[in-house]
Amino acid sequence: MGDLKSKKIIGNLGDPKLPYDYTTRPYGTVPEDTTRPPFRWVSEVAYKNAHRIVARGYDTTELMEAGYGLVDMLFIDFQSRIPLVEEEKMLNYIMILALEDGLSMPAMLSRIVAQSKTFLTQACGASILAFGHAYGAYSAFGNLLVDGLEEAEATGVPTAEIANEIVEEYLGDPALGVSNLMLKDPAARRIFVRAEKLGVAGKNIAFMKEIVQAAQLRSDTPVDLDMLGAIGATMQDLGFTPEATWAVIAITRSFGAGAHYIEEVERSDMTALGQELTHKDLYDGPEDRPVPPLSERKTFTKPAQTFTVKEWKQAFEDRKKLHGSGFAIIEEVEDPSEKT
Repeated sequence: MGDLKSKKIIGNLGDPKLPYDYTTRPYGTVPEDTTRPPFRWVSEVAYKNAHRIVARGYDTTELMEAGYGLVDMLFIDFQSRIPLVEEEKMLNYIMILALEDGLSMPAMLSRIVAQSKTFLTQACGASILAFGHAYGAYSAFGNLLVDGLEEAEATGVPTAEIANEIVEEYLGDPALGVSNLMLKDPAARRIFVRAEKLGVAGKNIAFMKEIVQAAQLRSDTPVDLDMLGAIGATMQDLGFTPEATWAVIAITRSFGAGAHYIEEVERSDMTALGQELTHKDLYDGPEDRPVPPLSERKTFTKPAQTFTVKEWKQAFEDRKKLHGSGFAIIEEVEDPSEKT
């Protein structure tokens, strides 16, 4: 590679205080270190070669030829087992309910992205990003149940008592699985009925019922089981973890988001950058005002800095009325990653 010592030293790389001589360091490709094993991706989920795709030991082609379907494959991928017929029926039921939700937030996001002439996968991705702490918080909700049941098993405290403690702390939290969203819609309650009919209801559904009962006694307004609580508890009784539940439901919903994307593309024209105009009737900010000349700037300027507590309080209250500034946000939504 040539004598590096004959080259110009850059910066302080020739400083004798350095713990090594930079000019003698290896240059170019370094031989593989045979004294330790090289890094390799290792997975127990699946492998494939030119002839087979094998998931958890099962040849996927043979699974399909034998009559197994997508729902069975989810149990194999996430739990390394072929499910009971009743379990397969229950997950099928849940996925059909979760696949489509009409013009919901995820569907609308998919349609908005579709208007920008982007790819379908990007629209579905935007739709799934709506599954946050408040909307579709299956991970946060599920781990709440897991922690409660583990506490009951470790301490011997009745689950009804732990349910009361959870409600006392989380009543009103979107991740509780109890809200006023399903007071007139029986879909959530039907999930539990279906699980009990199929014989797959277990400790998670029983615990969730106690949480609902505790919430109804404590809440000042009517509340009941919602879809988050119903789907989350049932999925965990089927053996799925909170994180696996989130993955299964999110991808299921992406099928519906894809249909909304395609319909939006087929029924509407794309929206070019700068094309959209908004009428002044949709604006409720300050009235139109002339831009002052720089020579009169001091007449109109107002500093952000205040010098007394009273001034600061007044300025803060005034800024809270300025929508879009962030001052009206009392508190941030708790980071869901801290609950997982």
